[in-house]
Amino acid sequence: MMSSLNTFILKLLLLGVMSTAGLAITAPRGLSHELVPTIADMTVLDAQSVVLDFRINLEAFLAGVDLDAAQNTDDDDAGEAYTTLRGLGASELRARVPQLVDLWNQARLGEADGALVFGITRVEVPEGLSEELPRISLLTLTALLPEGARNMTLNWPDGSGALVLRQQGVDAPFTGYLAGGETSPPIAFAGGGAQSLSEAFFGYIPVGFDHILPKGLDHILFVLGLFFLSARVRPLVWQVSAFTLAHTVTLALGALGVVSINPALVEPLIAASIVFVAIENVFASGLNPWRPVVIFCFGLLHGLGFASVLGDFGLPEGQFVPALIGFNVGVELGQLTVIAIAFACVGWFARKEWYRARIAVPASCAIAAVGAYWFVERVFL
Repeated sequence: MMSSLNTFILKLLLLGVMSTAGLAITAPRGLSHELVPTIADMTVLDAQSVVLDFRINLEAFLAGVDLDAAQNTDDDDAGEAYTTLRGLGASELRARVPQLVDLWNQARLGEADGALVFGITRVEVPEGLSEELPRISLLTLTALLPEGARNMTLNWPDGSGALVLRQQGVDAPFTGYLAGGETSPPIAFAGGGAQSLSEAFFGYIPVGFDHILPKGLDHILFVLGLFFLSARVRPLVWQVSAFTLAHTVTLALGALGVVSINPALVEPLIAASIVFVAIENVFASGLNPWRPVVIFCFGLLHGLGFASVLGDFGLPEGQFVPALIGFNVGVELGQLTVIAIAFACVGWFARKEWYRARIAVPASCAIAAVGAYWFVERVFL
């Protein structure tokens, strides 16, 4: 009788969370502080000049947000400055861009037989956007090339976060991923620098891993929710296998453009999935037959979240499949690392009689509370 009552309460709590999910499509959301990778398209004009077209969050760079460490500007000391800049009009923001370009030139942003000096060709700042939304601007920089230069390297400054660099207008173009402080390999102006299959595979493993550790806190909490159900290995293997299979399917379909769902719906549902697994841990002390099915359904949602990350980064056209597989491998390695850390921290106590009451249940309650807060934030704030 008590087990049936607990199950009813659990389902009632879940219904209360899920019933408002549909509001996520139309309700205002606090997205203006979220950070996305910078994308740069590189084009060489008549072997005389190089053009870099950036899709960039100018406010984050001008405010001095540490984009290597922060996923959200609220996580950084410069968050207040970012909010102030986000409130500026387009013309006011454009007036501040030269100081950013000067810093980049001082850091030798581009080198081709010496440092290149970039000038501003175009700055387009979207107007009319709600301040609740991020503002991605278009910035075009141009630099004259030394006579006879055949390639260039790009030095992405420390603190600048992820950069996707894509060569345009040539055969077998270079496509690369740079973290803050990294330098690209020499990029031949004539093309031919496309990644090999193995380079694409291994190059995207750290991208997937980074999306879990340290930046994927919602996915981390979901995996921990799976971990705290039971101290036994078999239930964890069943759950992780179901989750992995599901998110692999929707990751591939989402990256291919076969499936596309509004992130305003996916993100709250991911938060709701965290609440579900954590609350069930409180009422269930072991794996029931239908939990892997539920985990599989939630895995489909998380896969769509992973696919949206790849949509921000882009995948090299000629190496789409190995890059996609590499990203997924990185995600799996990140998840296994989370589980390994959890075992290292509390696995020693798993056989103690008090483990569930003193560790698993309190930890699950904390996870549920965070997930519930995120759900409310992503729907209403």
